[in-house]
Amino acid sequence: METPPDRHAPETFTKAPSIEFELDVTAAAPIRARFPGEEPPLGLGVEDLGPGTELEPYIRQALLGEPFDDPLVPGGVRCNACSHRCILRPGRVGICGVRQNRGGWLYTTVYGEIVAAKAEPVEKKPLFHFMPGTHAYSIGTEGCNFHCAFCQNWEMSQAHREGIVPESRNLTPEGLVEEAVAAGVRSIAYTYVEPTVFIEFALDSMKRARAAGLHNIFVTNGYETPEAIELVAPYLDAANVDLKAGTDAFYRRVCGARWEPVRDAVLEMRRRGIWLELTTLIIPGLNDDMDELRSMAEWIATAVGPETPWHLTRFQPAYKLSALAETPNSTLVQAAEIARESGLRHVYVGNAPEAEASTTVCARCGESLIARSDFTVTQWRLVDGRCPRCKHSVAGVGLQDSPVTA
Repeated sequence: METPPDRHAPETFTKAPSIEFELDVTAAAPIRARFPGEEPPLGLGVEDLGPGTELEPYIRQALLGEPFDDPLVPGGVRCNACSHRCILRPGRVGICGVRQNRGGWLYTTVYGEIVAAKAEPVEKKPLFHFMPGTHAYSIGTEGCNFHCAFCQNWEMSQAHREGIVPESRNLTPEGLVEEAVAAGVRSIAYTYVEPTVFIEFALDSMKRARAAGLHNIFVTNGYETPEAIELVAPYLDAANVDLKAGTDAFYRRVCGARWEPVRDAVLEMRRRGIWLELTTLIIPGLNDDMDELRSMAEWIATAVGPETPWHLTRFQPAYKLSALAETPNSTLVQAAEIARESGLRHVYVGNAPEAEASTTVCARCGESLIARSDFTVTQWRLVDGRCPRCKHSVAGVGLQDSPVTA
């Protein structure tokens, strides 16, 4: 099994590798129309590729693409969906593996190509202060703009890097909303992989979900560009942003990304009134330094807001870190204590039964307000969104009405 990355190893940057080619030679490289791809039919060139056929409804022209005017990259396009801002020559796909330059235009190769769809408690996202006790219809495609060594959903997110094609089915936005309504959920969560990589399908679905009275949720790594946030913000009700760490070194080395764009996206979503909760997976030896965690907590409390819920979760061996030990209870407990000392009023510990802290308590008097067990609300003591003891109002969405409790 592979050993975990060395904390002192050289940084890994996310720039696409340099491309060498002769300007006067016709491209003959394999064309990945659906990653992993196949050679185009005999006689078909890169410049001829376009939308998918009736047998390929998942290939659609993408949003947030622009021509890249550079004589060294003829026919190039830039993808502005995420902060990698990949520059692609014809036939190439982005870091995410699912956005491609086809004949000088940007295309998505996973429109409605759903790998996973399931009704789940919204607490599992995790969202504890957004419509508690309700369910969300969670969906995701393949592809991701990060390559986290610890990914729990790597069969979906890293399929293009691992050379596998996950089983999928094609679904229209109308079909998705129909399934969600039939499942009796209150929201649709775009999750499992980074939803920005399938932003076209997400956006079309979000509009229809709103019309059907459903809420929209992103479970995201926060690498959206301002342009992407601009598109989805009018329809996005809540987001759980996975803060991998609070240092650029960790993002570059372990995730293939940078910290600053995540920070900026969190602040922009907060500015736009989108309900935010943050999650950090505590990984032994990689992001469990208590001084760094304190800095993260202080940043959240001061820049995002002290009422912002922060979920600290236990790492369990997975993917390329399968040889690493799980997070000790003591680490989780200490991290939660530091977060509270830093001014955060709602700190939760998850995926660790012995150290779990999943009850929402009043930030003013400490009264227990919402008790949970295994992502299920078991007790609800809020009255009109307030503590019954001291009348303090709890931050969140959908806290005024009590759900059906177990």
